[in-house]
Amino acid sequence: MHVKSTGGRVHSSVATYTQSTRTHTVYGVRFTFAVIKVISGDVDRRSRTSVSVALSCGSIRIALADDRNDMWSALTHRLALLCTDKRQKRAQTIKNDANAVSTPSSASNMPPVHVTADQVTSFLRSHPDYLERFVMEEVELEQLERWIIRRSQRLRKKPEACAKNNRKTSLSRWKFCVHADKRQMLQDLTNSLQLKPTKDHVLWELATCISSAVGADGFRLYLPDRSSLDKLSLYLDPESRNEPEETTIIQKLKSSVSVPAYVARTLEPVHLSRNEADPRFPDVISNEGDIAHILCQPIVQPDGTLAAVLELWRREAGGPFHEEDEEITCSYLVWGGIALHYAHLYLNMDKQRKLNDFLLAVVKSIFQDMVSMDMLIMKIMNFAQRLVDADRASLFLVDSKNKELYATIFDVGVESKASGDNTESENEETVKAHTSREIRFPLGTGIAGQVAMTGEVLNITDAYSDERFNRTVDQLTGYKTQTILCMPIYIRGSIIGVVQMVNKHTGCFNKEDEEAFEMFAVYCGLALHHAKLYDKIRRSEQKYRVALEVLSYHNSCTEEEFQFALKDGIPDQVISIDDYYFNPFVVEDYEKARQSIYMFIDLFGLARFDKNSLLRFMLTVRKNYRRVPYHNWTHGFSVANCMYSIIKHSDNVFRPNECLALFIGALCHDLDHRGKNNKFMLDTESPLAAIYSTSTMEHHHFNQTVTILQQEGHNIFSKLSSSEYKQVLGLIKHCILATDLALFFPNKAKLNQIVQDQSFSWSNQDHRMLIQAIAMTASDLSASAKPWDIQSETVKIIFEEFYQQGDEERAAGRKPIPMMDRNQPDQQAASQLINPWLFIVKCGLN
Repeated sequence: MHVKSTGGRVHSSVATYTQSTRTHTVYGVRFTFAVIKVISGDVDRRSRTSVSVALSCGSIRIALADDRNDMWSALTHRLALLCTDKRQKRAQTIKNDANAVSTPSSASNMPPVHVTADQVTSFLRSHPDYLERFVMEEVELEQLERWIIRRSQRLRKKPEACAKNNRKTSLSRWKFCVHADKRQMLQDLTNSLQLKPTKDHVLWELATCISSAVGADGFRLYLPDRSSLDKLSLYLDPESRNEPEETTIIQKLKSSVSVPAYVARTLEPVHLSRNEADPRFPDVISNEGDIAHILCQPIVQPDGTLAAVLELWRREAGGPFHEEDEEITCSYLVWGGIALHYAHLYLNMDKQRKLNDFLLAVVKSIFQDMVSMDMLIMKIMNFAQRLVDADRASLFLVDSKNKELYATIFDVGVESKASGDNTESENEETVKAHTSREIRFPLGTGIAGQVAMTGEVLNITDAYSDERFNRTVDQLTGYKTQTILCMPIYIRGSIIGVVQMVNKHTGCFNKEDEEAFEMFAVYCGLALHHAKLYDKIRRSEQKYRVALEVLSYHNSCTEEEFQFALKDGIPDQVISIDDYYFNPFVVEDYEKARQSIYMFIDLFGLARFDKNSLLRFMLTVRKNYRRVPYHNWTHGFSVANCMYSIIKHSDNVFRPNECLALFIGALCHDLDHRGKNNKFMLDTESPLAAIYSTSTMEHHHFNQTVTILQQEGHNIFSKLSSSEYKQVLGLIKHCILATDLALFFPNKAKLNQIVQDQSFSWSNQDHRMLIQAIAMTASDLSASAKPWDIQSETVKIIFEEFYQQGDEERAAGRKPIPMMDRNQPDQQAASQLINPWLFIVKCGLN
């Protein structure tokens, strides 16, 4: 660059001054243009700004053609100080050359010097320290960030500029790239989380992103061993596998890999280079191979536990790792930690869902097929094996009485697992195949005995190193036990069994296995408890059937009785049997049965009924009335006779099936009566009261009726259609329950209201049912409306039954009411006078 003079030749001293001034002017102007380029982000020659610099006394005036920022005042001041300092050092030279200068006292008349942007750029490139020092001292951080963001935006529009340096080792570029890399990273992680929501896969994708961000040539991912956090395993590339996706391929490393182990232990990042000696890791990077620089970074979960160790490496040409690389890695881990956290949540939820599905299958299988205790034990052991991936399983039950553990099915292996598709016969065959002689040993013996005694969960990683382990079984079978998980099964706070799982297929039993089985053990305890109850109920049912068979034999009419009645035949006529004043006390019990058959045939004939079944039914009904003072066969026959009279004189107001139900209901309404009222049954906690909470005895009478009908040769309704049979049974139940006087008073109130309103209608079904109930009560209490001799005889046997109940109440420590206390006979008349209905109520109690 040359300086042109306007007045001819320039004196040599002036030229020296000019040259010196020019040098420092260029020094400052080039910086100015470089900053302009950084600010504008434009390196096109056509848009470069020209700068006119004029030197004057102790100052520099910079005129910009395109001044758009107030910061140029700071740049002008800086350049002025620089040039002024240089000018003062040469002041003496300028004074000696005053003859060569037209206006030596003022620098303002110096001719302008033109400097191009290329010259400034060239200077700044050759003096980067000056640029760095100025930016670090003079430029605000926020302004610098805005400049870099603008530059990054423009670089993104120029792929050729990005291709020159595709490594992302700059923290500034990563931070101020308008979140392009982070957005892409989150998108990739999100997609990976949707496709393969596993913790290991998310870690691999995160490691891939970090490797690309710091410009590493490769990486290794180390996972902590679940059994021991001090051990690390190398996670292999999922792309290179042929195994299923859910299989995690790991390669356990030796202790010589010290850098990842150190990082896993301290949770601090470490970066090393081949030529940098570190006393902690001697000879970590060998001279062989192309790995020259490494960076190890721990990946920590939100709860502070180690998730993995990431080892990044570069070749020699890539250069060493710096703090910026660690910062970039940490920044990525912040975002990647979110994906890792949600992957962990998803896996926990998925694991819980699978466990819930598993437990649901357990509940369905166990409670739907609770056939036998042995089959239940087999299913529990099979499910336990599947739950914790064990090779063998055993279940021991606790014999609290003898303080022993026992088992009939022992040591079930994976080959005996019964799938859900197995049929019941296949399951039974499996049970038989594994059922051997019963094994018993005292509590506290062996590992299972120790768990049964203490209730402590034992998770043993090396069985042979545990002194409680009994090696005898292994020696006899040749099977080697390595790991054991033994847990108690509780029900109502008591240990009822112990499950022992042996040899987990992959590694050792862990905390997750214990937690899963703890929940599983709850259902096992319920299943075993209900299986025992079911077994008791099943045995009780068998006993009940045996007892019922015995009772049926003794309470049913014998073949001799049937043949005798068949030979005697049915009476052709019974005098005055349809009279309301018919006296039942003058008829013998056997003759009452024959007359009952006569009344039935007279009302319904034999067209729809079998004669032999009718004979057996009447004889058995007679036999099922107990020998109590009042509620006996005589009372049943008397009520049936009264109902017979009502039907005979009712001019067919009742329908055929209603008549059938009324007569059979009256005949059977007090079957198997014990001579005690419902209150006594409730107070003494009778089994009948536990079965029927209301109308206790009436429900029992109806059930006894059905029991007789179900006996062979006794079903008098066998020729009825299914609908008729169902209707008749329903009406019989309604009629028998109506004899409970607790229901009579509400029925009486309804009837009074209907009569008062004159709204009764035979077409109204409710009215018909009400009349049937009233007819049953009237027949039940009909003795009080008969002649005095019949009524007085009835009162004697009623009070005798009352006194017997009072005697039992007194014997039980309770005070009977005066009417039932034989020691207060004088209170009978008073109680009857106080409440006229009391006598009727007490007579009808049943």
